[in-house]
Amino acid sequence: MSEGNAQWTDLAKRVLKAELKRAGVSYAELAKRLNEIGLQETEGSITVKINRGAYPAWFLFAVMHVLGQSSLRLD
Repeated sequence: MSEGNAQWTDLAKRVLKAELKRAGVSYAELAKRLNEIGLQETEGSITVKINRGAYPAWFLFAVMHVLGQSSLRLD
């Protein structure tokens, strides 16, 4: 992975973790909420996606939706 990619991967990881923390939602709770909207995710699969920091855009959109967020903070 190039240094540029590593920067963006790290940002993706930190931003999503921060959004979950602000919402007070654990990975287990996130899995439950995603399953409720028809996305088959487990706490383990979510942990891998977020820690990898290379999750697909649909995952980010779905997470923001179940958190009830309509905007994303990048700082």
